[in-house]
Amino acid sequence: MTTKPPITVVWLKRDLRLHDNEAIYNALKANKPTLLLYCFEPLLMNDPHYSERHWNFIKESIVDLNKELEAYNSKILTVQCDIIAAINQLQTLYSISEIYSHQETGILVTFERDKNFKRYCKNNLITWHENINNGVQRGLKNRDNWNELVDAFYAVEPLKFTPKNNQLLTIEAIKDLETLFKIPNLNAQQFTPFQKGGRTTGKRYLSTFFEERHRDYMLHISKPELARTSCSRISPYIAWGNLSVREVYHQAYHLKETSKHKKALEAFMSRLRWQTHFIQKFEMEHTMEEASLNKGFHKLKKSISKDYQQAWKTGQTGYPMVDACMRCLNETGYLNFRMRALVVSFFTHNLWQPWQEATTHLSQMFLDFEPGIHFPQLQMQAGETGINMLRIYNPVKNSLEHDPNATFIKKWVPELEKLDTPFAHQPYLMTEMEQQFYGFNLGKDYPKPIVDLETTRKKAGDTLWTLRKDKTVLEESKRILRKHTRNKRLSKS
Repeated sequence: MTTKPPITVVWLKRDLRLHDNEAIYNALKANKPTLLLYCFEPLLMNDPHYSERHWNFIKESIVDLNKELEAYNSKILTVQCDIIAAINQLQTLYSISEIYSHQETGILVTFERDKNFKRYCKNNLITWHENINNGVQRGLKNRDNWNELVDAFYAVEPLKFTPKNNQLLTIEAIKDLETLFKIPNLNAQQFTPFQKGGRTTGKRYLSTFFEERHRDYMLHISKPELARTSCSRISPYIAWGNLSVREVYHQAYHLKETSKHKKALEAFMSRLRWQTHFIQKFEMEHTMEEASLNKGFHKLKKSISKDYQQAWKTGQTGYPMVDACMRCLNETGYLNFRMRALVVSFFTHNLWQPWQEATTHLSQMFLDFEPGIHFPQLQMQAGETGINMLRIYNPVKNSLEHDPNATFIKKWVPELEKLDTPFAHQPYLMTEMEQQFYGFNLGKDYPKPIVDLETTRKKAGDTLWTLRKDKTVLEESKRILRKHTRNKRLSKS
């Protein structure tokens, strides 16, 4: 009987990088021939949270990694099948006793997949090493020591990718393996308005941010047009793992020592920590994908309107800032944070739709879809946590403050381009005579508002503030504070 050669497998998921990748780093320390594996899993490719823009970004990331791996005469084995089928097939040629990956804080289908894979590994005498990703800790009951754990993670110097000679499986060996699998085409569409995937591009965005763009970070962070250049724009590269939060944090920290814009860098670094905080919350409360974290809000009932939802999705609500944001998001995959909050607020408060009805459209559109950010933020903006300030964003007030010349609005709602600025913000205020003067027909050239802002704002505010006094909401608020904040905050509440 021929003995199969042993290999170590690194299962890449949302950590599409070689550098500061703890799974790869630890696998290489095992001193066995190592295979890097990525699976385009049918369970995710068919999941409604994902869309083609995500798969193209991943393909571009893998192509970029393969270019870097050429120096080591290796590549990533990229297959289209689930992980158990992939390992079963690999074991026909190799002996696999150890698999490395990062701990994924994903959606419910990946949670179930990981539980099944853990059982599979146990039954097949495989040790599955799951490594911490971006400081998120698994198995915590509360946050009492969380800051110290995250500080310790951030304090470690980013891990270097240093394989030994011939430690990675060769391109020739991987080509032989490819004959056993369905191999996806990694050619992504060339000309799109989306940011391109890959560590090389991610590092370029980060370099220009640190070199120049960060100086206006705080000044423009809330402005829908200016934020597109003054914000870092690295969120997709963090979400899909082209860059690690730790390496970005380290670069910002060292730059701050000599920078003239320390406050901007401190604000940026603070948001990196907040990213870890929200994913940690999702890690500890995985049911947030389907239901409000605060169980008291489960009794909140909203009537579903597919007409309202379609108008919101397509940017046809009659409120220019909302419509500009939704059209921009659909087209480019990006919105700054304030505008993301605004469109969710409009959907959940003014249109009075359940936040769950917005989840899949937004996840499909956000190029930087990160489950641990997505679901906590949706619930927070919908006002259903019981611990956060209730914010109902006024789209007119925000457009006047953050897009005063209607530059962003006119760019994404060209129907309003010929109107003077005040009317571009509020076209529904135009008289019949003014419409004739501009050659503009409200209701035909651009929709009339589908709801009244003041009436719907008052209904939402009154309902949610009343519900916040509910016994279950109050009890749940205390539970959430105990679990997700340090004890000293609870004692002050």
